[in-house]
Amino acid sequence: MSRPVARYTPSRRYFSLALIAVGGAALSGWTGLRWAPAWIAAGAFAITALAILIFALRPAVEIFETHLSVGRRAVAWGDIRRLDQTGWNAPLAVYLTLADGHRFLILYPGDLDSSTSLLRHLRRYSREALLDGIPYRQFWGEAATERKQLAPPPRYPLLRPEDEDEVEKMLQKLKSVGRIDGRGSDEK
Repeated sequence: MSRPVARYTPSRRYFSLALIAVGGAALSGWTGLRWAPAWIAAGAFAITALAILIFALRPAVEIFETHLSVGRRAVAWGDIRRLDQTGWNAPLAVYLTLADGHRFLILYPGDLDSSTSLLRHLRRYSREALLDGIPYRQFWGEAATERKQLAPPPRYPLLRPEDEDEVEKMLQKLKSVGRIDGRGSDEK
């Protein structure tokens, strides 16, 4: 099997955050034994700890030349028809729509830099997809490049005709004498 181009694993910070939330739940639960409203905070901490732990246990996202692998699921790049970024950047949440019509969510709990890198890899390799509703070539500016190649760029004159004549005379003098100033011809 080929090696991945890039591998994105969940950030270790999520485990620390989950432990802090568990500690908050335990402290609030202990306080709830004496003061009943503290059970609300204990429940909120427990739900937060569970959510963060789910993020921390997400499978790694691997980028291969031929496919994308999220845990046990592998998706060929040619099967991706649409890639839509949600409002989440860190953790990154991206919806993929496949050729068979299925849509699934890639949820990557990483820091902002690695999330941005993963999003760039996903966009670069999804050549058959619409990227946030924009065709791949147009998204990366390749369509504009093709138009420029079809029509040559306009040529603008750099000198006035009188200046061109003067430059031509100077070049002829340089070729014949070897120098532009007149000292070379006077010394002979």
